[in-house]
Amino acid sequence: MSAPPADTLVQALRPLTDEPVRGAVLCDIDGTLAPIVPRAEDAKVRHEVSRLLGRLARRYGVVACISGRSATEARRLVGVGGIAYAGSHGAELLQPGAARPQTLPAFKEWEGRVRGFARGRDSPELRRLRVRLEDKGAIAAFHWRDVPDEDAAHAFLERLAKDAEGDGLTTHWGRKVLEIRPPVPVDKGQAVRELIEGAGTRSALFGGDDVTDLDAFDALETLQGEGKLDSVVRVGVRSDEGPPAIVERAELVVDGVDGFTRVLAALAEL
Repeated sequence: MSAPPADTLVQALRPLTDEPVRGAVLCDIDGTLAPIVPRAEDAKVRHEVSRLLGRLARRYGVVACISGRSATEARRLVGVGGIAYAGSHGAELLQPGAARPQTLPAFKEWEGRVRGFARGRDSPELRRLRVRLEDKGAIAAFHWRDVPDEDAAHAFLERLAKDAEGDGLTTHWGRKVLEIRPPVPVDKGQAVRELIEGAGTRSALFGGDDVTDLDAFDALETLQGEGKLDSVVRVGVRSDEGPPAIVERAELVVDGVDGFTRVLAALAEL
């Protein structure tokens, strides 16, 4: 089963569907809207999912994707211009229809340092291990999904992570990826807060599958505790690689992209 029974889904989503204009629909992209693939650049969001997001944008107060990708890359991948995109784990915000994102200045200032560190580690050993380096602006991502020897690649990246921290950068581990980031506090929770406070919505849903999405879960809980939200729905997208807390902390649990697509369809139709 990729999603709960229809009656369970209806009840779980009622806080948003009862008054959609005051609701926020927020979600991760990779692993939530698009299946995880060996190479991040090959990810695809199905047309069905893009159409659903477009419909939701005409009904709900806020619809946004919050991603570790850059905001412009997130919009290219999803293909819907009428929703917002928070990129680089909240460091960028691309409003609906805007030409370019707003970027946190302190984050942008570190872009050269991060790129310089990544270029300096693009070594023959990295290529021998077939670890793929992704340039995400002020974030450098080292992917080791489907490499010939994942244990060796992970051990190499553990050493690389220590080097990065020794150079004053920060590190974050995700699903078969190590990210090197500026030492500037950013997370998906900050993006959730900015989107919700800016729109004045009273209910909010966030769907995600990975460690970084737990920050968005935290933000919803905090905003509700502060009285800025009346109700929240945390949707945990279950996968073999995801952290157990994604399922444990969710009000609604679905299996993979197909399960979350059913949630989007219910939000559009109820």
